[in-house]
Amino acid sequence: MDPITEQDIRSSFINCSKGAAKRLPVPRDLDELPWDDLDFLGWSDPAAPGRCYLVVPGDDGPVGVALRHQTAGSRRAQMCTFCSTTHSGGGVWLMSAPKAGEAGRRGNSVGTYICSDLDCSLYVRRKKAPVLGRPFRDDFDPAQRIAQLRENVNAFVARVSD
Repeated sequence: MDPITEQDIRSSFINCSKGAAKRLPVPRDLDELPWDDLDFLGWSDPAAPGRCYLVVPGDDGPVGVALRHQTAGSRRAQMCTFCSTTHSGGGVWLMSAPKAGEAGRRGNSVGTYICSDLDCSLYVRRKKAPVLGRPFRDDFDPAQRIAQLRENVNAFVARVSD
């Protein structure tokens, strides 16, 4: 992923108002992130438990999605649908995103299970290991895992934007 700025992030959101995008917290360490190892930028809102955000590269620039999740995760082991990493209890959350446009204003949303720390890019590159969990498919080479992650994230964003 190419580095992006705070302005890029704020103008990228497709499923929240411009005012909400203007108020949301943006990571302060944008200059220090390992951009070459990221397929998307994901972060949690430290002031609002249950809220997090992801920004993915798009053909016409970054695309941002606001997410919500339950603050009490499951105690069972679960697998992330983005990166296929299995985590012990609490390492994966069911996250939902309001759909973009009129469908979202009517209350429609989509959801999927995602690593609670949003570090899927680091898991597929084996730069980070889950606590007491394991990758689902160790036999995939890194290029296959990265391609699958990108496909899964883009499919989710497409469901939000439909």
